[in-house]
Amino acid sequence: MTTENPDGNASLEDRILGGLDAEQREVATTLTGPLCVLAGAGTGKTRAITHRIAYGVHSGVYSPQRLLAVTFTARAAAEMRSRLRDLGVGNVQARTFHAAALRQLQFFWPQAVGGALPNLLDHKAQMIAEAARRLRLSTDRASIRDLASEIEWAKVSMLTPANYLENAQDRGAPGGFDLTAVARVFQAYEDVKTDRNVIDFEDVLLITVGILQEDPKVAATVREQYRHFVVDEYQDVSPLQQRLLELWLGGRNELCVVGDASQTIYSFTGASPKHLLGFKAQYPDANVVKLVRDYRSTPQVVKLANDLLASRRSGGPVADAAWATPLKLVAQRNPGPLPQFTECTDDEAEAATVAGKIRTLLDDGVPASEIAVLFRTNGQSEAYEQALASAGIGYQLRGGERFFARKEVRDAILQLRAATRAVSESDPQPLGQLVRDIVASLGYTDTAPHSGGALRERWESLAALVALADELAKNRGPQFGLADFVNELQERSVAQHAPTVQGVTLASLHAAKGLEWDAVFLVGLSEGLMPISFADDPAAVDEERRLLYVGITRAREHLSLSWSTARTPGGRANRKPSRFLDGLRPDSVASSAARGRGPAPRRKAAAPASCRVCGSMLASGAERKVGRCSQCPPSYEEQTFNALREWRKEVAHSADVPAFVVFTDATLTAIAEARPSSLEELARLAGVGPSKLERYGEAVLAVLTESSTL
Repeated sequence: MTTENPDGNASLEDRILGGLDAEQREVATTLTGPLCVLAGAGTGKTRAITHRIAYGVHSGVYSPQRLLAVTFTARAAAEMRSRLRDLGVGNVQARTFHAAALRQLQFFWPQAVGGALPNLLDHKAQMIAEAARRLRLSTDRASIRDLASEIEWAKVSMLTPANYLENAQDRGAPGGFDLTAVARVFQAYEDVKTDRNVIDFEDVLLITVGILQEDPKVAATVREQYRHFVVDEYQDVSPLQQRLLELWLGGRNELCVVGDASQTIYSFTGASPKHLLGFKAQYPDANVVKLVRDYRSTPQVVKLANDLLASRRSGGPVADAAWATPLKLVAQRNPGPLPQFTECTDDEAEAATVAGKIRTLLDDGVPASEIAVLFRTNGQSEAYEQALASAGIGYQLRGGERFFARKEVRDAILQLRAATRAVSESDPQPLGQLVRDIVASLGYTDTAPHSGGALRERWESLAALVALADELAKNRGPQFGLADFVNELQERSVAQHAPTVQGVTLASLHAAKGLEWDAVFLVGLSEGLMPISFADDPAAVDEERRLLYVGITRAREHLSLSWSTARTPGGRANRKPSRFLDGLRPDSVASSAARGRGPAPRRKAAAPASCRVCGSMLASGAERKVGRCSQCPPSYEEQTFNALREWRKEVAHSADVPAFVVFTDATLTAIAEARPSSLEELARLAGVGPSKLERYGEAVLAVLTESSTL
């Protein structure tokens, strides 16, 4: 197809396909039938699928109102809508699964169910706390958060309170409660919602699925409305989302899915790559296109990412089938600096070292907004906040105060909206200059203030709005006016699609998914943090490796990886660098498994494979930790176990972390039954690694001593 526009402008191929590589172009021109795009990090997947949609609409294959593009975050959906508008197809819907389902539910509820749609519950915490009180269970903020996550997992896995228990035997002890108690809380939570006439986000999907399954007229209407579907980040689809997608399709195959199994990092929420990996089996006539040309990162960064995945150890038969052939990226950028590996004496020294390196990058001209510090847990951020503040370096904490909630941003939007009534649409001033003039009264200047603190933060927020105005004016053309800009800000505010702020980003590895920076610092890469200590089976460890892979592939040019040998200054240097760095960091040796020479040496003795009471085989990680099957009664004293649980609850509360991060119930059970009398004996128990021994060892022994005297 070489369609010319009636006015003689360039052909569709030139306008929509001209800047695509061969594989991206194949994606963009495969407009019908099932299509699976396996897209590695930095390979331009969003570019490929948005150009596919634009090409399909402009060539008449797609009706824009009858195509639905689905992704997993409001920010990603907003980014996709922005790109589609830039390509002239802004009337195509791009939504999250929840937003698309809620829109349908609001429309069909009156005819399918009757009455008014119940109110949507924003947060589960209060309802779960009420459910626990009804059951007379003692909870704190951390345990409520864990219970909320567990209930969300159950619902997206399409489990009910009635069948949760039989399907959750490997889930450990969410919130420190046994699974029977969790099932009771789950049921009580559903009862509280019914009493209050509210539904949660998972209910939106569940009810929509129910209506589509039970009401043929509604299903037919939806399928008439939407003829073509595009699903981004398909490796993160849950069983519930997959079921909804199948009902939308209704047996048709006009589906394009995009994903990368090597970036599956949300298994704990119910996400599974099996649908992506099994797409060809479900649709034998599907076209499969691999995007492996990495345009984001230098060859040095790409090599490290490829080597990390290549050195993974077996995760068992299921994992082997799923992850045996990860996409191998091919770098397209010019060479850059080698990744840096740095060992520090303690966490404080590591944070100071990172701040010093960031100062050097800033002095060399790297913008602060193009630098990120990424860590495994949010609790690690404090040291880096202090180090950057001490160095006079501005930062933004991703997951902290939302951009559009800041007072100066809200004030700026109000002034911009008011100005639309006073400024003529024929005003010759460029949009960027107009916005500069309007926000000047709020403290914006063309040069950044030399001081830090609140003044600098306000300026950075306003500067981000000005930069966004410049960017949109460039992309949308001279007809994009002030009123259009205000509407764009309103939509971005709803989607929390914030513009770039001039400050070093601090974020968890999970929060960094989908983002990229010129310079990335991966910190805290020691055993116990990467992989995290509660990743106690091969599948969980494999997910931790993928999480590190996501972190590495966020970097365009500069990449630094660091760890510390002790937690506090003067502490015992018993931390080891992450096993994932074996063979990657200088002077380290890859595991024998990675070199193909048989199994790697174990880091610690394996837990017993059979029950020490009845001799039966142990089926779960929790059973292996205590060395006893779930059918055999525990041998600990109740007062000892309760004392350990109370201690754990206090520690978790003070650190603002889930209780299982301190110790899982299985590990507490093992401690209570073994009653170790020394650090050496405590270290022999499964679930007590070097970092936890250093952090909690003395306190645990004190609890055991005190409980024995009660």
